[in-house]
Amino acid sequence: MEDSNVIENRILDALKKVKDPDLGRDIVSLGFVKELKYCDGIASFTIELTTPACPVKEQMKMEAQKVVLSIPGIKSANIKMTAQVRPSKAEQKEKMLPLVKNIVPVASGKGGVGKSTVSANLAIALSKLGAKVGLMDADVYGPSIPTIMGVNSQPRHVNNRMIPPESYGIKIMSMGFFIPKGDAVIWRGPMLHKAIEQFLSTVEWGELDYLIVDLPPGTGDVQLSLCQMIPLTGTAIVSTPQDVAMKIAEKAIIMFQKLRTPVLGFIENMSGFVCSGCGKREEIFGSGGARRYCEQNHIPFLGEIPLSTDICTTSDSGKPIVEAFPDSPAAASFINTAKNLAAQISIQNAGGVFDTKPEPIEISRISNNEIRIQWKDGHASIYTGQLLRRGCACAQCVDEQSGKPLLDPSSVSLDVHALSINPVGRYAYHISWSDGHTSGIYTFENLRKLCPCNECASKSTASAN
Repeated sequence: MEDSNVIENRILDALKKVKDPDLGRDIVSLGFVKELKYCDGIASFTIELTTPACPVKEQMKMEAQKVVLSIPGIKSANIKMTAQVRPSKAEQKEKMLPLVKNIVPVASGKGGVGKSTVSANLAIALSKLGAKVGLMDADVYGPSIPTIMGVNSQPRHVNNRMIPPESYGIKIMSMGFFIPKGDAVIWRGPMLHKAIEQFLSTVEWGELDYLIVDLPPGTGDVQLSLCQMIPLTGTAIVSTPQDVAMKIAEKAIIMFQKLRTPVLGFIENMSGFVCSGCGKREEIFGSGGARRYCEQNHIPFLGEIPLSTDICTTSDSGKPIVEAFPDSPAAASFINTAKNLAAQISIQNAGGVFDTKPEPIEISRISNNEIRIQWKDGHASIYTGQLLRRGCACAQCVDEQSGKPLLDPSSVSLDVHALSINPVGRYAYHISWSDGHTSGIYTFENLRKLCPCNECASKSTASAN
């Protein structure tokens, strides 16, 4: 009789033939295979995936069973499928929301595309698939999540923390809880920034696999504040099918790319209407605009949601369609989209797509007025405080309209030094200076251009040309 350890090694070798199609690697090297045992012709093991919403879960289980049963002497294979959502890694997130693994905003370039309805149904779909989910309504001007999710209770306050109400297993926070009926929010940027900060830092979100954030339309203060406060796992963009809507949605993509927030994919909402009487499909808002855009720009297409009366009425009634009619075609489209979104989050957390943009992995002081940055590509840059202070591109130092410098370089002293250096989302550092200047935000691209070495200067010149 062969030693069980020998057979277990054969099983592992066989399982290397099974690949996660999203991550592009075999399940053994990914560390998915757990608790492997062999006894009397029976192989038992667990496959631990990166999300309970994995769209190819059953496919991988069948493939694993097939390769194991092909090994001589193995009569049956007992396979248990589990999931452990991997978190995105970032220092800011660990400080502010250490128990929230992934923060995923749902955005749009314009209003009226059904973004809030999509956000709510995605949250419920992910929860039904086995994930722990929260839903943050950051659309402070038009907060509709409490209505869509049928929430009537208010957040509770315990020890200066807000306990969010729950609906359909989802923790929810919205400005709608704090606005009297018939009133409206009339705020400038600083107030919006403060509201988003409180929703992130003072709400008791607890342990979550996904925090879905319903953003207001456009590319304004709320989006910028969110990206600056905390590194986001990535964003999902919602648009209707017509080309004009896609052109506006593209502005949201450009904004997130500038802020180095990954675009996880596109969701095409109101994608065709099927008549309940005759069954004929009408492309009321055109057809396939989001899918075509994704193919042309190499962005994942997450799914298409039909234009449906049931989606509208269930949202108005406070019971979204994934909860109200889980077996309906419209609910199935949301569940499929949620699976694709979860897959893209897993890809992002596993390393994502190689990015040639400059990215620092460490910033440190080497003296009172010298700063060193170690870059992901292996290069290291050393800056004097004077060089960085002169290179500040904030509105006090550079005219926003013309791009002309407002700061006189000769006014910056040789001994100026940084008082504090803090990360800003995924794209920049905020530096406060000893001369009292506190509004400097240095993007990674700008820092690389300011690098005093010849190698970086030649790369910047080549990139500009």
